[in-house]
Amino acid sequence: MTRTGVLPRIGLAIYLLALMLPIYWLVNMSLRSNEDIMSGLSLWPHHPSLGRYFFIFNDSTWVHAFGVSLTYVAINTVISVTVALPAAYAFNRYRFVGDKHLFFWLLTNLMAPASVYAMPFFNLYYAIGLFDTVWAVALAHCLFNIPVAVWILEGFVSGVPREIDETAAIDGYSFPRFFIRIFLPLIANGIGVTAFFCFMFSWVEQLLATTLTATNALPFAAVMTRSYSAAGMDWSLLAAAGVLTMIPGAVVIWFVRHHIAKGFALGRV
Repeated sequence: MTRTGVLPRIGLAIYLLALMLPIYWLVNMSLRSNEDIMSGLSLWPHHPSLGRYFFIFNDSTWVHAFGVSLTYVAINTVISVTVALPAAYAFNRYRFVGDKHLFFWLLTNLMAPASVYAMPFFNLYYAIGLFDTVWAVALAHCLFNIPVAVWILEGFVSGVPREIDETAAIDGYSFPRFFIRIFLPLIANGIGVTAFFCFMFSWVEQLLATTLTATNALPFAAVMTRSYSAAGMDWSLLAAAGVLTMIPGAVVIWFVRHHIAKGFALGRV
């Protein structure tokens, strides 16, 4: 093996090591007690314990919050993809007054931090009775996810030749039938990639999720703040909760990994 071939491998190994180190350290802390964590640096747990994980699974508050987070994330993903599909098709296939300006306006929603929208959403949802519900968070996240979904899907729609639309119309397909049975399978990779990004943003976003909820729909990230107390921080519990928050994302990545790989290969992401 030549020297030029060894150096890239070494660089890649160092990069992967640096990438995985925070994850390993989080798992390491979750298996140790607070006294062990505070006693000094340790590269691995000498007396590993799953006690903090059992504590979370046996606490109804933690379990409820985890279910709430999964619920509003799933609702938001379904709404975002469902709304973005026809919008992306329309932006790509049709020309109408202000189409380019409207497309740009959708992306401007991403130019402001979530804190800008927190108070308007709070006042609106409190007035109409949506405050402290999973729908409040799911609909609020649509403000950011739908523009991203439209932008990603429009790229995949442009990769489908217009002749397919015309051929289906000649064969007597109605538009809904053509769109569901022919067009959607052709952009399945784009749908998978879009669903992944919508899921991940909604899952990791915390500001709107905590502002628009109180007790009934409190997300998992908000419950993690219970590791803070007057006695100090429960490092082990916080680390265990952090490990659990990575599991849904890892599961989603596993199921859409082929779609993501094809999306990057096609240059649409």
